[in-house]
Amino acid sequence: MVDSLTQEQRSAQMSRIRGTNTKLEVLVRKALHARGFRFRLGGAGLPGKPDVILPKYRTAVFVHGCFWHGHSCPLYRLPQTRPEFWSAKIDSNRRRDARVESQLRESGWKVELVWECSLRGAKETERELFFDQLAARIRATG
Repeated sequence: MVDSLTQEQRSAQMSRIRGTNTKLEVLVRKALHARGFRFRLGGAGLPGKPDVILPKYRTAVFVHGCFWHGHSCPLYRLPQTRPEFWSAKIDSNRRRDARVESQLRESGWKVELVWECSLRGAKETERELFFDQLAARIRATG
C-alpha cells in the first residue's frame, strides 16, 4: 500500500511524536502523586530509563504505548506501509523491553507496566480503579 502522505509530510508528522512527558505519562504521575507516592523521573541510571522510579518501593514504572511496544491489543496494528521495517522495529523494541525488565528484576527492582490501552478511552471510574490496583501492587512487598 502506498502512503497517503509525502515523505516530507510523514517525516514532519513522526517528528512530533513525543518521547517523554506524554499525556499518558503525566496522567500516571498525577495519579501516583494523588495516592501519596513520591517518585523520580529520568531513569536514575537504571536500565531502560523507566518513566517513573519509586526508590522507597524499589519499583520502576514504564508507560508503554501499545503501537511502539507491540502490545497484543486492538490499539496495535502493523502499518501497511513498509511492514518489514515496522515489524523489525517493533520486534526490536519488544526484545529490548524484555531484556530491560529482566535486568531490573535481577537487580532487585519490581517492574510495573502501564499500557496505553488500559487508560485510553477508559471511563473515570475505570481509571481510578486501575490506579488503585497499581498503587496496591507497588505497595505490596516482594
